[in-house]
This record gives sequence, structure tokens and C-alpha cells, in this order.
Amino acid sequence: MLVRPAEPADFAAVARLTVAAYEADGQLKGENGYADVLADVADRAAHGEILVAVDPVTGQPLGSVTFVLPGTRYAELCGPGEAEFRMLAVDPAAQGRGAGAVLVEACVARAAELGCTALTICVRAGHAEAAHRLYRRRGFVRVPEQDWAPLPGVDLLALRLPLSPPPP
Repeated sequence: MLVRPAEPADFAAVARLTVAAYEADGQLKGENGYADVLADVADRAAHGEILVAVDPVTGQPLGSVTFVLPGTRYAELCGPGEAEFRMLAVDPAAQGRGAGAVLVEACVARAAELGCTALTICVRAGHAEAAHRLYRRRGFVRVPEQDWAPLPGVDLLALRLPLSPPPP
């Protein structure tokens, strides 16, 4: 599976698959406006990097993720020298094919390439158990002191992957 930067021609497909993935997981029930944030791929691309996992035969996006650095609009947890990824989503029709894992690896590689000391992510408590397992297998660890809630009833758990410093 190929991972590449999203192009504007991908934005509609990325918006659709992201909203569909969050809806399928029950993460948009009672959410006021978050689907609009997920669907605004152009804004996310203006403030971070959108990566897409594409089908090797058709070239169609199967999943996407937003990679950000501290101080940017979509950064929630990362501090100086760290990176963060947000809105990891795999089209429900493509789940189980490894798109999520290759997108996480692409974020790890990008953070390492930039010399970051850690990569962070927030996951919603009680949702996306497959994602929680993926992050644990990859070595992400809970950072409970950074857990937070953007809205009542939306509890986000902080995870962090320490990265080796770049060689001198």
C-alpha cells in the first residue's frame, strides 16, 4: 500500500472517508459540528500535512491522517520538538487491510525525518478499540496527565511514542 501526500484532487474522497469512518465508529453521535471539521480537508492541509494511503491498483484513497507540529492550528498535545497526528481514518469498506498501520508508520517516519523526539495522538475513550490496539502494538504509551475533554462527555486519552534522537 502506498502512502503519499494528499493532493487537492483527493480532498473530497478524504472528507468522505473520514466522516464515514468516524460515523461508523459512533464518534459523531451528539457531536455538534465535528463532522464539518473532519470534512474540511483544505483547512487541515493549510495547517498541517495530509497523508493518504491509496489502493495500489486503483489509486483511490483508503485512509488518511493529518500530521501537525506544535503551535499549528490542529495541534493539541505536542510540545517543542514533538509532532502529532490527528484524524486518522480508514474508509469502513477498506478496514482490515492495513491502511491504518501504514499511515501510523508514515507519521512515525515523518516525525523522525524532522528530528522530533516524540509523536503524540489523542484517542477517544471507549471508541476505536482497533486503533487503541494498533497504537499499543506500535509502542505508544498512555500519558494520563495530558488526557482532556474538548466537550462534556468527549474524553480524549493522550498517547505518546518516544522517538530516538537523530544521529549527530
